[in-house]
Amino acid sequence: MKNFTRNVLSSLIAVSAFAGAQAVAAEVSYNIGFASEYYYRGILQKESSGSAGVDLETNGFYAGAWTADVGDGLEVDLYGGYGFETEAGLTGSIGFTGYYYTGDFDDTYEEINLGLGFGMFSLGYSVGEWDGFGAPEDYDFLEVGFETEVGLYGTYGSFGKDFDGDYIELGYGTSVSDIDLGVSFIFSDDLGDQADSESQALVFSIGKSF
Repeated sequence: MKNFTRNVLSSLIAVSAFAGAQAVAAEVSYNIGFASEYYYRGILQKESSGSAGVDLETNGFYAGAWTADVGDGLEVDLYGGYGFETEAGLTGSIGFTGYYYTGDFDDTYEEINLGLGFGMFSLGYSVGEWDGFGAPEDYDFLEVGFETEVGLYGTYGSFGKDFDGDYIELGYGTSVSDIDLGVSFIFSDDLGDQADSESQALVFSIGKSF
């Protein structure tokens, strides 16, 4: 699995570099943010976490990096892929994401990501491998979501293979004077010790993109 994901990542980087060389100009954006609690896929990572990232997009290809404070060092995410949208409003994407850590908070995750969407609805599927501090495990993750034009959104996510558990997130996001504000409710079930002790959460977030 690890060799497969690394080969896919290498291919995506090579194709993205070629596409970027052919493009007249690429869109680059940056983001910074802060969350009262950092949850990912229903699992608590850290309370009071700051984050920052950069994204590059050209001709449907994308690549980026994002980092967040997880207490014992930083989480550093690297990702890339290709996405499209038809005239009828159907969207699709394929990509790679790697989650890396500068401390001992967790070990490396690498996964392939597939996505489909139509209108306000989206469907995502990821398959990957966790290094597991020397005892690797395979996992997959399925998520179904919606997002309205007024900022209301919802996500249901479920783990499979060597991982287990699911969660629901409902939230609202808006922008005030170019500042992004959000609030979300998270309900998780059987997602590990952290999630068991924090099965419900109310999270506030603030951020800015430029």
